[in-house]
Amino acid sequence: MSQAFDVVVIGAGPGGYIAAIRAAQLGFKVACIDEWKNTAGGPAPGGTCTNVGCIPSKALLQSSEHFEHATHHFADHGISTGKVTMDVAKMMARKDGVVKQNNDGILYLLKKNKVTFFHGRGSFVAAADGGYQIKVAGAAEEVIAAKQVIVATGSNARALPGAEFDEVNVLSNDGALRVGAVPKKLGVIGSGVIGLEMGSVWRRLGAEVVVLEAMPAFLPAADEGVAKEALKVFTKQGLKIELGVKIAEIKNGKKGVSVAYTNAKGEAQELAVDKLIVSIGRVANTIGLNPEAVGLQLDERGAIMVDADCRTNLPGVWAVGDVVRGPMLAHKAEEEGVAVAERIAGQHGHVNFNTIPYVIYTSPEIAWVGKTEQQLKAEGVAYKAGQFPFLANGRARALGDTTGFVKIVADAASDEILGVHIIGPQASELIAEAVMAMEFRASAEDIARICHAHPSLSESTKEAALAVDKRTLNF
Repeated sequence: MSQAFDVVVIGAGPGGYIAAIRAAQLGFKVACIDEWKNTAGGPAPGGTCTNVGCIPSKALLQSSEHFEHATHHFADHGISTGKVTMDVAKMMARKDGVVKQNNDGILYLLKKNKVTFFHGRGSFVAAADGGYQIKVAGAAEEVIAAKQVIVATGSNARALPGAEFDEVNVLSNDGALRVGAVPKKLGVIGSGVIGLEMGSVWRRLGAEVVVLEAMPAFLPAADEGVAKEALKVFTKQGLKIELGVKIAEIKNGKKGVSVAYTNAKGEAQELAVDKLIVSIGRVANTIGLNPEAVGLQLDERGAIMVDADCRTNLPGVWAVGDVVRGPMLAHKAEEEGVAVAERIAGQHGHVNFNTIPYVIYTSPEIAWVGKTEQQLKAEGVAYKAGQFPFLANGRARALGDTTGFVKIVADAASDEILGVHIIGPQASELIAEAVMAMEFRASAEDIARICHAHPSLSESTKEAALAVDKRTLNF
């Protein structure tokens, strides 16, 4: 065995590399193993988020939003552009450049914090000497020793039975980020985050986009008012969204993909598209981990079983992020990674699942934290709600984007904020104030009495807080 470590982290996605860095900061000798490769075969840490998820999708969303502004909105500002064209290859190259910058940044951070990085696949070999033997299968195979192991191997896209990903015509999030030309017609199965974001990218660039969703309701996890507004706006933009469908058969041919399905009325339909994105969720990734070698328990879905503190059934083995229970979000994984490193050090790391924000980076953006109105009604919780439209916000008018609103729900008796729901410009940034307020168990009155800069979009949050007490000042 070549090297021994206090902590070995398997996976360098958001949960893994952050856990490794925090453990190193706490004085442990740390190694991090990751097998992602860039186009040259070199290491590409960052996991799904950096390589084929959060980061590249935001790069494409930004490029496509610039294109849409140039073709549809610049004239409102007195800007004449003439004919605007999109160089898809250059857009993709920029996206790849953004990804590489993040890969290189993570490698730098690991080195800066004296974390030993191994490029290869990590797997359990055996329990030994009060710890574990971990094999690294890379350019040169070796076995290292670990007193503590943190598994952060992430997740994979869930395939639809009978329609396996070929990443040419039937696409996962990976293939959807590498389309070489704007498809004439694009199908999307699933109206979740990936489906809506990638559908928005290609719709802006000229594709006809049809979204097929099995659920009878649109964005059921979001606030009903937000979901209703989003469906109206996305439909107006040109996304065709069909709810309550049942997929019958998918045929992948040389000229494209055909989808046979039944609509909400029970009528047989067929959709022919050039490309089909399947975004029906993700599954925990334990491929090649060899959990049976040490008796690591998985649940019926293949996820690693952990307790509330991310402890597995094995002493000294922890798991965080998409490979365990809870929402599959990069920032949730990061918080768990930090908490586990601190628990290993005897500290009291903590993750508050009630204040984890959710964001969809469409236009308008959608973000929320805490309980929705429908959840509070189902739980029998007495609440009061306040809502303020961006239409009445001066900064939103100046931006030329007045779509949506901010809604705050608070306990009817104590006024403690129970949830905040935003659809509109820069919702992903505005939600941070709500998260902080809820972490400190603030009341709606607290936000209402805090001075917000004018003019700013954040004033809408203040006004929504005022609206909880029916005393808005600007609407």
